[in-house]
Order: sequence, then C-alpha cells, then structure tokens
Amino acid sequence: MKNKVIINWKEGLHFEANTPGGTIMLDGDPAFGGQGKGVRPKALMLDALAGCMGMDVASLMTKMRADKEVENFSIQVEGELTEENPKYYKEVWIIVQFEGKELKKDKLEKAVRLSKERYCGVYAMFSHFAELHLEVIFNEG
Repeated sequence: MKNKVIINWKEGLHFEANTPGGTIMLDGDPAFGGQGKGVRPKALMLDALAGCMGMDVASLMTKMRADKEVENFSIQVEGELTEENPKYYKEVWIIVQFEGKELKKDKLEKAVRLSKERYCGVYAMFSHFAELHLEVIFNEG
C-alpha cells in the first residue's frame, strides 16, 4: 500500500497539502518567516502519532466491549526536539486519558498496549528515533 501527498506552494513558507482524505494548510513558524496560515510540519507528526493510536484504541475498545462506559477519551502528545539541525523529536510523552464511570480499566489498558506494540505504525516509526514515554490515566466520576 502506498500513500501519496502533493504540496503546492502558495507564498513564502505557506503550502497547501493534498493528502488522502483531505487538504491541510502548512506554514512555517513566524520566527522563521511563516505567516500563521497553517500547521507546522513537525507538529503534524505528533498529530499523526496521536491519531494513529487514537484510532487503534477506539477500534479495539469497541471490539472488546469496553467503550460503553467511556464518556471521553483523549490523547495528549508532547515532543522535545534536538538542539542541532536537522531537528527531530528526541523524546516524546504520550498521555492517554479515559473518563467515565465503571471503566473497564484492564481492557482499556490492553487496547493501549496493543496499539503501542502491534498496530500503530506511527508509534513504530517514532520508536526508531525518539525515546517514547506512555502513560494511561483513568478519571472515574
């Protein structure tokens, strides 16, 4: 399977990216000449990681019948870049948070673990260049 994206230059550091499923506006950081007209490419990498894991976990928790008690579920990803160029993420923190009543914690933890260890290709890619930290939080109320 192949994915293909095409970006078209608009002006300065502003590009329009045509990707499978939609269009994304890209732009550089204003400190480097960007105009705030789009998302930053490195931040998109963190979005990709959160999205990949999120889709895995959502699918798995439904298959495991652990989704009915989940009122909300979010993934926060924060990355620290290297100091030298080319800058890349050297360390990444992932926090998966579930909210609800009577959560099936064992099944939800298993869903997160399966995403990390077996299904999320973006996590696998990140593991080649970054130290990854994963935390699961349950808020029952």
